[in-house]
Amino acid sequence: MKMLSVKGSKIIDSSSNPVRLRGTCIGGLMNMENFIDGYPGTEMGIRSQMEEVLGKNKAKFLFDRMLYYFFREEDIAFIKECGANAVRLPLNYRHFESDMEPFRYLESGFQKLDEIITLCEKHGVYIILDMHAVQGWHNAHWHSDNPRGISLFWDNIHFQDRFVALWEEFARRYAGRSVVAGYNIMNEPCTNTVHGDYPHTFFDKYVPRWDRINAVYRRVVKAIRKIDPDHIIFLEGDCYSRYFSGLDAPFDDNLVYSSHNYISAGFGPGVYPGVFTTHRADRQFENGYWDRAKQVEIFRRHDGAQFTQKYQVPLWVGEFGAQYNGPVEDIPYRRRAMDDQLDVFEEHGAHWTTWTYKDVGVMGWTMLDPESEYMQRIASVQKKKGLLGAENFTDRFVMSPAKKAVKELSTLMEEIIQDGEMNPLSNNTSLAQVALTQYAAGLLEPVYAKCFQGLSEEKIDSIMQSFAFSRCRVNEGLVEVLKKHLSKAP
Repeated sequence: MKMLSVKGSKIIDSSSNPVRLRGTCIGGLMNMENFIDGYPGTEMGIRSQMEEVLGKNKAKFLFDRMLYYFFREEDIAFIKECGANAVRLPLNYRHFESDMEPFRYLESGFQKLDEIITLCEKHGVYIILDMHAVQGWHNAHWHSDNPRGISLFWDNIHFQDRFVALWEEFARRYAGRSVVAGYNIMNEPCTNTVHGDYPHTFFDKYVPRWDRINAVYRRVVKAIRKIDPDHIIFLEGDCYSRYFSGLDAPFDDNLVYSSHNYISAGFGPGVYPGVFTTHRADRQFENGYWDRAKQVEIFRRHDGAQFTQKYQVPLWVGEFGAQYNGPVEDIPYRRRAMDDQLDVFEEHGAHWTTWTYKDVGVMGWTMLDPESEYMQRIASVQKKKGLLGAENFTDRFVMSPAKKAVKELSTLMEEIIQDGEMNPLSNNTSLAQVALTQYAAGLLEPVYAKCFQGLSEEKIDSIMQSFAFSRCRVNEGLVEVLKKHLSKAP
């Protein structure tokens, strides 16, 4: 495989041929996520509870087998057969460094990563290394392995030192490896929700701290370049890759900028093209009529598109996707919205990787069979997650008893506080984040762990085979849409 680099607004290989990166993210593997792997809460929380219930050795065995079957050679072969040429691999620093032994690196994590890189190289698929969960939490949400919604990274030099040092270690190990397309420095940074989401700090009220993110980006790029002068470095915008306008102008010749472009039409519910009523105070989730023309409008006024157009550098849509676990009659409309979104990316020359490749039945290219042993064993936990609203992608638009109670509590707070500047939608969303996706999800972690109590290692291995590609279902409708776009020329 040929080393990639940036030339103007394009990515090229070492023979100066243009390359369009198209593919998917392998979420749920080296950074586990609740809606992908099927557990409640966070990776650190569920691993801790598993140790409490099963014991340290058996808990380790369970997760090792889950991740072993989750992504193997048959998976990367399938991705290649679909026409993709790139995967983005989310990483959790905990797989590479212990909080009790900072700056000492875990060979077990690098061994697993090396195996994945080798598979990608064998099948001619570029891999982008994405630091999804960093030391001290760089955003307030579950996908940064954050159980309580505080974000310490941006105001703590110790965490920043460890973050930079870990990237230096990646650079030492992978400098010169052409199968590595580059380094995605940090997934979805959020510099100004230090104490969590509040209506006065998030959504329509969010104010980026550009000095913090620019300083970190310059420092880590400089550190990597002393070791690895060649690999592309991918930088994301503030506030979960939404905002770019205050980022420093490109300060290195080999930078690509990455936006995340989730939209109302991809999540529904409802007919597409058609009218959507969003439940988020977010400009990408606008109320109103959505069709391809609306998608073009939203794409063009995204900060990421405007920043890369201004500086004539490549844009990579690192995450986007549609949700397929809603009403059956809605699924064709989610695929149609996805088809249009991909077409818009192609029209504007954007590189892209979907979120995500495999999960327990939400938005993956492949999904666990609902009749599989794993899904049957955790079925009661999945139902409780839905009733509690304890996970963002389970029964997303169902007003569960817990969501109703949070709504009543948020309204009561507004009546008592009487702050006319408070956005009720932001208040309700922020409260639900704390009460349901953090606290209630944490209450469910030991309940999930008990689903595997008393089982032998042989039985655990048998259950975890549910994650193997041969036992999963291909999301045929989605894959058909993807292949249409994956087959296009660079």
